[in-house]
Amino acid sequence: MAALAVLITPLQLLDRFGYLAIGGLVLVEGFGVPAPGETVLVAGALSAGAGRLDVLAVGAVALLGAVCGDSIGYALGRFGGRRLALHYGRYLGLTHPRLARVERVFERHGGGIVAVARFVEGLRQFNGIVAGASGMRWWRFLAFNALGALLWVSTWTALGYLLGPAVADWYHAVRGYWPWALAVLAAAVVVAVLVHRRGR
Repeated sequence: MAALAVLITPLQLLDRFGYLAIGGLVLVEGFGVPAPGETVLVAGALSAGAGRLDVLAVGAVALLGAVCGDSIGYALGRFGGRRLALHYGRYLGLTHPRLARVERVFERHGGGIVAVARFVEGLRQFNGIVAGASGMRWWRFLAFNALGALLWVSTWTALGYLLGPAVADWYHAVRGYWPWALAVLAAAVVVAVLVHRRGR
């Protein structure tokens, strides 16, 4: 999986599949698959700001992917329960202590957690599964999930869209200087390592 992530970056997926990459990666991230959903959303919004994609389409497919992905996670947690969540969750980093901790938070704050979960790495991937496993009612989950997805998608789409032109201008301005920039960065790393070793 790590090797595949190195070979195929979110930008390559975005260039090749466009809106489908945005919707698909956001969807699978929503039910626990380690995918760069947020990264591809930001990249799509930046592309929209640079005039390569339609910003409303970027937001729409990301919103649909987010709500559907978390809903699939909810169904997995609801019908598979804690046992299924723990059995398969261990492959995705969802351990028993982590699940118990998240369940305690869900018991106290429920809907509010679902709404803000999209902004928190780790919770974004598992909030649907935990909400289902903890017995949260479907309509309550759906309402808070849709609200959280709308806030998350709107925030990243708006920021990316507004910054898109500036990023495009910056990229074109420094594109010819990449070798020099990399040399300076490498020199800075070497100096930092030497200073650290000397300090020790």
